[in-house]
Amino acid sequence: MSASPVSRALDLLHRCGIVRARDLAAISVSGATLAHLLDRGDLIRIGRGLYAPPGRTATESNQLVQIAMRYPNAVFCLLTALQIHGLTTQSPHEIWLAVGSHSRAPSPAYPPLRVMRFSDLSLGLEQRLIDGAVGIPVTSVAKTVADCFKFRNKVGVDIAIEALRDAWTQRKATMDELWEAAEWCRMTHVMRPYLESVV
Repeated sequence: MSASPVSRALDLLHRCGIVRARDLAAISVSGATLAHLLDRGDLIRIGRGLYAPPGRTATESNQLVQIAMRYPNAVFCLLTALQIHGLTTQSPHEIWLAVGSHSRAPSPAYPPLRVMRFSDLSLGLEQRLIDGAVGIPVTSVAKTVADCFKFRNKVGVDIAIEALRDAWTQRKATMDELWEAAEWCRMTHVMRPYLESVV
């Protein structure tokens, strides 16, 4: 006997932590069942078309998860990626997001986004688990450092240098990974003296 729509919805919620209305529709959970679950308090609405268990505490990472689910073709980059990787003590007032060269840029009213255009989002991309359950796309440590040098006029060269030093001293990236990322970003000439200084 197949599971009821309510148990399918709760099972998905338990496995994923946050679900989209379309994820529920894909497993044949109707709008009426969704409304019933909301009325019963089995789930709460945390954003447009996004739902979570009622006990889920609001954290800063909730925003990242919501953005990742709302814009699945975007990647967290630069200052936000530094924050995700623990390479900065700063908390950027905008969420930095990379989209493809020809992709439509997200423009929500909130939270404020800083959207960057990247020619290739597949280079140096990884999934990071947030709150132990939801994976979000983010540039790798080495790619983030190289991107900071590439976009140093936007983030500041001091942040790029600090990111490189922290990535190296915290052993979050090897010299080979940093050099490969510098090559991807065509930043080898810019980064070479800084790479040599940290070794």
